[in-house]
Amino acid sequence: MKIRLGNQDDVSQLVDILNEIITIGGTTAYQKPVSASYFDRLLDAPDSKTFLHVAERDGCVAGFQWIEPLDPPDDHIAGIATFAKVSGVQRGIGSALFARTRTACRAAGFTEINATIRGDNTGGLAYYSKMGFEDHSVSANIPLDDGTPVDRIHKRLDLT
Repeated sequence: MKIRLGNQDDVSQLVDILNEIITIGGTTAYQKPVSASYFDRLLDAPDSKTFLHVAERDGCVAGFQWIEPLDPPDDHIAGIATFAKVSGVQRGIGSALFARTRTACRAAGFTEINATIRGDNTGGLAYYSKMGFEDHSVSANIPLDDGTPVDRIHKRLDLT
């Protein structure tokens, strides 16, 4: 498996992976499909604090992880999102992506990383805990498009 910075050549695979996860439902806060242009802000960012890494296996994107600054004035805190292909065995992708992402976050000057995970996404909560993130806060009862309230769990990792 190869971990590298994503680029525009990856966009169709990124869209396919994320939209499949959105269609299945239950794990991401995204509820509507994204288009290719959604990834422009991550792949062609005008700053050095926004980036996207892909995990490539056999020439195909198997997963990806992006980082972008949390809303100002907290630009020392990175926001993270992680997605892996639903089909096939994806063992080790999240750990490999995060090893590269953590190093890049430190180099970019971030001191913390924030992950916001749906409260019903047990896999996502377990993943970020395994990566060393700790519970920080909860945004309670955020309604989904259908009105169903779901908590958002904010986990933080200290990079200092």
